[in-house]
Amino acid sequence: MDRSDVEAVKARINISDIVRRYVDLKPVSGRWMGACPFHQETKPSMSVNDDEGFFYCFGCQASGDVIDFYGRINGLDFRESLEQLAAECGVELGSAPRDPHAAERKAKKQMLLDMHDEANSFFQRNLSLASGDHCRRYLADRGMTPEMISKFGLGYSPDDWHGLDNFLRTKGRSPEAGVEAGLLSKNEKGNIYDRFRGRLIYPIQNLSGRVIAFGGRIITDGEPKYLNSSDTPIYKKGDHLYGLNLARSTMTRTKRAILTEGYMDVISLHQFGYTDSCGVLGTALTADQVKRLAGFCSRVDLVFDGDGAGRKAAMKSSRMILLQGVACKAILLPDGEDVDSLLQTRGAEGFEACMNEAPDGLTFCMNTLREQYAPRDIMAWAKSFLSELSDASLRAYYLPRLVSGLGLSEADFRRDAGAAAPQQRSVRQQPRHTQRAARQPAMGVGKDYADDRYFLRFTIQYPDYVPELAKRGLTQILRTPWAKALWEKLETTQQGHVVSLLNEQEKGFYIQCREELHEETLSGRELLAEWDHICRTIAQEQQKLDMRQLTEAIRQAQQSGDTERALQLLALKESRRREDEQH
Repeated sequence: MDRSDVEAVKARINISDIVRRYVDLKPVSGRWMGACPFHQETKPSMSVNDDEGFFYCFGCQASGDVIDFYGRINGLDFRESLEQLAAECGVELGSAPRDPHAAERKAKKQMLLDMHDEANSFFQRNLSLASGDHCRRYLADRGMTPEMISKFGLGYSPDDWHGLDNFLRTKGRSPEAGVEAGLLSKNEKGNIYDRFRGRLIYPIQNLSGRVIAFGGRIITDGEPKYLNSSDTPIYKKGDHLYGLNLARSTMTRTKRAILTEGYMDVISLHQFGYTDSCGVLGTALTADQVKRLAGFCSRVDLVFDGDGAGRKAAMKSSRMILLQGVACKAILLPDGEDVDSLLQTRGAEGFEACMNEAPDGLTFCMNTLREQYAPRDIMAWAKSFLSELSDASLRAYYLPRLVSGLGLSEADFRRDAGAAAPQQRSVRQQPRHTQRAARQPAMGVGKDYADDRYFLRFTIQYPDYVPELAKRGLTQILRTPWAKALWEKLETTQQGHVVSLLNEQEKGFYIQCREELHEETLSGRELLAEWDHICRTIAQEQQKLDMRQLTEAIRQAQQSGDTERALQLLALKESRRREDEQH
C-alpha cells in the first residue's frame, strides 16, 4: 500500500467530522471529548485531536487515526476503511506496486455482486407469486411479520432445476459464471443446475448492504435441511455474520451483540426488539468474526441450545471471545427450545429470564471445567488460555479470576505455568515518569521495557530533541526489540507522518504519550531539568555498556590464554571505574 495514499486521505478529512457521526463531541481545551463507543461508557472519556489527527480513550485505551476509527466502528479492515474514506473525500488510490490483474479481479467481483442482486430479485419476486404460497404460509406459521420479511429480504426458490439458471441467462449471464458465483451447481457429468431449489431463501449481506451469498431452508421433504452458499471471491463464511449490517447501528449504542446460530433465530430476535442480534453462518465461530464484532461492541451474549453440543460450542466460543479482550455471557436455552420457539411461545419475558440467569463467559468456562474435566485437563486449559492472551494487561486481569474460580493457589499456578511477571523497579530513578510507565499499553513487562518506555515517551512528547538524542547514542542503550523498532521510525520520519508507519501497539503508545501533554507539558526550567536527567542517564548507561563490553573482552582473553591482553583490559577497566567514581 502506498503510504502517500494514506496521508492524502488523512489530509482531506478531519477526524472529528468522522467521529461526530457516531459520538456526541464537545470542545475541551483545544480538542474534542465524547463518550467512547468502544466500551460501556456514558462519560466523555475519548479525546479527539484534529491537529494531530488521532483519537484516544482514557478508559479502554482505544486509539488510532481516522482510518483506524472508521474501520473499528464499522467492522472493516484497514484497506476497506481506506477505500471507503478515499471515495468519500475524492482521493484516487494508487497501488504500489501496481497489480496487473487488479482491474480484472475488480471487474469480476462487480459481476458477481451484480449477479447476486439479480438472483435476489428473482427469489423475492417468487415469494410473492402463486408458486410461493406455501412458503408464505410457512413464514406465517412461524410467526414472521411482513415487516421482518421485508427487512431481511426473504425470498423463495421454486422447485425447479433451471429456474434461476434460465433467469440469469435472460440477463446475459453464462451458466459457468453462475457456478463461479455459487448460485448454480455443476455435477461430475458437467450438467449445470440451480443450487437452491424449493427453499426459503435468506440473503446474506456484507456491511455495505450488498448481497454476497444466500442460505436456503427446505420447506418440503428433502435433505439437507439447510443449504448455504460456498465460498466465492466475494464471500467467505468465516468472515461474515448474518444480519450484522442491520444490527451494527444498535450495537454501537448498546455496546452489546447477541450472537446465535440460526437464520430464523436472528429474525425472531429482531422482531421482538433485540435489534443488536446477528448469527454465525453454518460454521463454528471464528476469530475474524469476533474481531469484526469487537469493532461495534464490548460484550457478546452467546445464545446456544442447552444440550451437550450447545454447551461445548458455548465454551469454545466464550474462550475465543475472551481471548480478544471482549466480555461475554453464555445463554443456554431450555431443553428442546431454540431462540425462535422460545420467543414465539414465551415472548421477550421468557428470553429475558434466560439472559438474567446466564453467567459471564469466564464463569461459564470455569463451571464447565470443574464439572466435566479432569484436574490435568483443567490445568492445561488454564495454562493454554493465559498463554494465548497477547496482551499482558489481560493476563493480569484474568489470572486472579482463573485461580480463584478453579480453586487453585495463585503462587503455585504462577510457578507451574510460568505466569509470574518479572519484578519491575522504578525507571532508573527518573524524576517524573515512574507512575505513568506502570500504566502504559502492553509492550511487555519488566524493568527493561519500563526504562525504554521512559526514554521514548520523552522523545515522542518533545520531538525537537530527536536529533540530539540520536547524536548521544540513545539507540545503543535501548534494550527491547519494540523500543529499537519504534525509535528507528521516530528518528527517520517527520512527526506529522510517523503515525501511519506504526503498528497497533506502537500507535497506542505514541498517541497516549501525545495525549499526556494535555495533562502536563514541561517548559522552562522543568524541561531543562528533565533533559539534563535524560542526558545523564544516557551517559550512565553508556558507561555501564562499556564496562559490560570490557568484562566480556576480558573473559574472552582469559579463555583464549592471552594473559597480556587480559591484564591490559583489566587495567583499563579499573581506570574507567575510578573515573566514574570521581564523577
